Amino acid sequence: MTTLDIEFVRSQFPAFAEPSLKGQAFFENAGGSYTCKPVLDRLMRFYTQRKVQPYAPYEASTLGGAEMDEARARLAAMMGVETDELSFGPSTTQNTYVLAQAFRQFLSPGDAIIVTNQDHEANTGPWRRLADAGIEVREWQLDPQTGHLDPGDLEKLLDDKVRLVCFPHCSNVVGEINPVAEVSAMAHAIGAFVCVDGVSYAPHGLPNVAELGPDIYLFSSYKTYGPHQGVMVIRRSLGDLLPNQAHFFNADTLYKRFTPAGPDHAQVAASAGMADYVDILCDHHGGPTQGAAERAAFVHDLMRAHEVKLLQPLLDMLKARNDVRLLGPDEAENRAPTVAVHLNRPAEPVAAQLAEYGIMAGGGDFYAVRALQAQGIDPEDGVLRLSFTHYTSEQEMAQLMDALEKVL
Repeated sequence: MTTLDIEFVRSQFPAFAEPSLKGQAFFENAGGSYTCKPVLDRLMRFYTQRKVQPYAPYEASTLGGAEMDEARARLAAMMGVETDELSFGPSTTQNTYVLAQAFRQFLSPGDAIIVTNQDHEANTGPWRRLADAGIEVREWQLDPQTGHLDPGDLEKLLDDKVRLVCFPHCSNVVGEINPVAEVSAMAHAIGAFVCVDGVSYAPHGLPNVAELGPDIYLFSSYKTYGPHQGVMVIRRSLGDLLPNQAHFFNADTLYKRFTPAGPDHAQVAASAGMADYVDILCDHHGGPTQGAAERAAFVHDLMRAHEVKLLQPLLDMLKARNDVRLLGPDEAENRAPTVAVHLNRPAEPVAAQLAEYGIMAGGGDFYAVRALQAQGIDPEDGVLRLSFTHYTSEQEMAQLMDALEKVL
């Protein structure tokens, strides 16, 4: 089966059977997705059967610790990295902040880093603060008309002073999928490390980090059908170099080095349900029977094909209007289904109007203040953001477009 079975997909999400949500179409997935049943099942089991300190020599504790280990092992395998290269933290924002503190100790005055103005603030603000320690901060700027990040512009910023390049896999308001493999290769060629914010990409299919090549890859499990955690891949070649940020006795354990606080046992364990869900989709659609990365890639492609099919009519509708501005590409192939629209008026009241038609969407700056300002948009007005993922149906897209016609 090469076409996503949308009814089967939706059966894996209890929200679609929830009476209080009946008739409402969810289009604020970029802020947080619905949670799949395997995650909820594991979370309930942990809280009812295994809510004890893990890794002790009694059954409930041993089983709880095993589930936490399972989550790291299976998600890491699906992303093409080693188990101890993947760790969990309370959020991607917090994980990024901790990494920035590690780099603050690792870098020397006169070293340079590169950030973008296309990012969510979580992957740009902490890095920019390194300027306080004498680190030169260079900005890879987006095109003010298209929102595009041109690798040619990055090349002009690269030299032997640059130690780190930080950019998003895709922006949470522009939506364009950036060429991670190409940029990683460019940075590595001059000896720099690469940090990629994958928060807006991972919900549309887990990436193979080994193939893409960054040294750090960050995303949020609560936007990827899971519990409220930040997932962080740090490749060993970098992780062993950076100063330990955790308790001194955890310094020799890679997946603990950059998580100063203790893990949320239940939520880490429940994250294995994200891997369960990928496997369930793979098996239902007749995907590969072996190879975690191969199975995840199959599901990734199923999700993306469905999203692209649903996204293009919405883009066509918006670009045909002369009273709104669509941010980012108007072709679905190279963008995530996160669609920001500048309305030339405050966006939040329009989101409230859409709610009257059963559309759950948002208006505002979405912590992408720099990206909006760089494109000439007043953050006070913000943008209307319409974001969906693979569990969205054609009927919901029709409901959205009908509501937009009435409201706009």
